Amino acid sequence: MPGLETDPATAAPPTAAAPGGAAPTIAGGRTPRAVPSLDEIAAGVRTRDRAMLARAITLVESRRPDHRAQAQALLTELMPDIGNAHRIGITGVPGVGKSTFIETFGSNLTGAGHRVAVLAVDPSSVRTGGSILADKTRMTRLSNDPSAFIRPSPSAGTLGGVTRTTRETMMLCEAAGFDVILVETVGVGQSETIVADMVDFFLVLMLPGAGDALQGIKKGVLERADLIAVNKSDGDNAGRARDAANEYRHALQLVTPETPSWSPPVVVCSGRANIGLDELWRQVLAHRAALDASGELAEKRRRQRLRWMWSMLEDRLLGALTAAPAVRDRLPAIERGVLEGTLPPTAACDALLAAFGIGADTPL
Repeated sequence: MPGLETDPATAAPPTAAAPGGAAPTIAGGRTPRAVPSLDEIAAGVRTRDRAMLARAITLVESRRPDHRAQAQALLTELMPDIGNAHRIGITGVPGVGKSTFIETFGSNLTGAGHRVAVLAVDPSSVRTGGSILADKTRMTRLSNDPSAFIRPSPSAGTLGGVTRTTRETMMLCEAAGFDVILVETVGVGQSETIVADMVDFFLVLMLPGAGDALQGIKKGVLERADLIAVNKSDGDNAGRARDAANEYRHALQLVTPETPSWSPPVVVCSGRANIGLDELWRQVLAHRAALDASGELAEKRRRQRLRWMWSMLEDRLLGALTAAPAVRDRLPAIERGVLEGTLPPTAACDALLAAFGIGADTPL
């Protein structure tokens, strides 16, 4: 595979060879680092080189067309090493204790001999586009665990509480030998259920004593959950957690399970006190065994890949449309008309598509 290309806009200028044939240096007397080839990155990922894994993830997160092509070549090369991990999505409202839960749960798993990757998604600001990316500071013990890898990424406005490249990052972590992948989602909105389309097991964390459980849980989340865990069930919360768990069990009776092979259980747990997490992991293993035996796990992943293709196609088409010069030229006036109420959004959509070369009579 070819080597990674350097961005001409940011690359350091070439330097003359030092006297005596010594290696050239850059400002500060440092020797410029060689850019690894894709073959070297792939080999590094396979040998569990954390720096190469981080470089590979940065590559798939890039929106540059040349980086995108290189990322796809890298993923294609690593495909034989992908697919053996437990993929677990973890969602819940802000404040439910996802980070504390993941740190304790992940530490339990590494203590049992597993290698755990945490893909933690932080919400991006709708004003600035910035993100705090504080998960490594919230998971200090796990971030220092040699058997764990934490990759915080901004959601960048992506629906579903996951980033545009969460799936690719998950694949890279699997190729690097991580056998448990935990995807921590933003935890806002019903679109959170999108994460269920990229994992094997969808875990929903709930709070005890947070009001009427039937009102507090969204039907879309309830329908997709493979397990509901009432977190923070230690101390004075223990009784409230049991009561909430009973309410969720009754609620689940009103929902048809996604698969006849699995009825979603409800458990109580505490990430802070390390209560109930072993039982939760047993449920994850039981779920995988049940879906493996029925053949549903393989079929589920097949469907996920197809949905992933369509999701990426939508993303690429939108990117191509907004990048088209004719669309960019007309966009300010069209947006202004929509904002001022002089142009219906539907007519604005037609105008942008026409600028892109798609007319009303063009089959879509």
